[in-house]
Amino acid sequence: MAVQRQGLDRSIGMGASKAGEATVTMPSPRKEKKPTSPWVAAALVGVSVLFLIPFLWLLAASLKTRSEVFGPEVIPHPFAWNNYSQVWRIAPVLRWFFNSVLVGALAAGSVVISSALVAFGFAYFRFRGRGVLFGLVLATMMLPGAVTMIPTFLIWDYLGWTNTQVPLWAHNLFGSAFYTFMLRQFFLTIPRDLFEAARVDGANYLQVWWRIAMPLSKPALIVVALFEFKASWTDLLRPLIYLSEEAQFTLPLGLKTLLDQFGAHGIQAWELVMAASVISTIPMLVLFFVAQRHFVEGISTTGIK
Repeated sequence: MAVQRQGLDRSIGMGASKAGEATVTMPSPRKEKKPTSPWVAAALVGVSVLFLIPFLWLLAASLKTRSEVFGPEVIPHPFAWNNYSQVWRIAPVLRWFFNSVLVGALAAGSVVISSALVAFGFAYFRFRGRGVLFGLVLATMMLPGAVTMIPTFLIWDYLGWTNTQVPLWAHNLFGSAFYTFMLRQFFLTIPRDLFEAARVDGANYLQVWWRIAMPLSKPALIVVALFEFKASWTDLLRPLIYLSEEAQFTLPLGLKTLLDQFGAHGIQAWELVMAASVISTIPMLVLFFVAQRHFVEGISTTGIK
């Protein structure tokens, strides 16, 4: 009996050791990144150069003399740096620049808050007719801007806010269908248990949205802000409709004023128009490179569930 018990204990010990060995897992080797194919790299460089050619031509033309603006020379000779200083002297470019930054910041901030609030409602709450209502919101994107242009102008005129910068950004207080759709898709990727845990801890719906959903959606919110800031920065139609005083102009409307004065119907000082165009383009390039990481992250993760 003692011999049998010793054999039983030995078999149990061997089984336990085998079980212990079975639970030990070796870390899998990290997969090495494959180097990019030279053909792919060459294609990317080629496409990048094609996209850069218009800006490089604009930059070169802004540094040429008046008689050489449309000449075949790629590199200006001599460099007419005084074109830029002359632009600052003949037009209130700094004032236009400040107006564009102010309007763009207000437009981006207001549309982020309003669209995120609506998107959270569609993503979190479950109610009858939610899909139909969300479809109606998306259907508003089918309306051409020309359809609502005159009624919108009449509303702002009735409120007495024409010839002010308010109509350039205040419409974003009511949200955007495209940004609402974009942020809703991102909110759907956040585990619902996080929201429910916050509700159990006593948070109301606004606190759940502000303290849970918004911080976790930072990449998507940055993308929305960049999109709207860029749209406001390049918008010419609204300032052309609502603004009449030069001190209120944004950069696109200011560029049109310079084009009328120095372009084909003016004294044809195209080098000044090119220099002003470069001044209005560089801030957007800088903004994109600064926020590039968040921009790519927000685009790649939005809509993944």
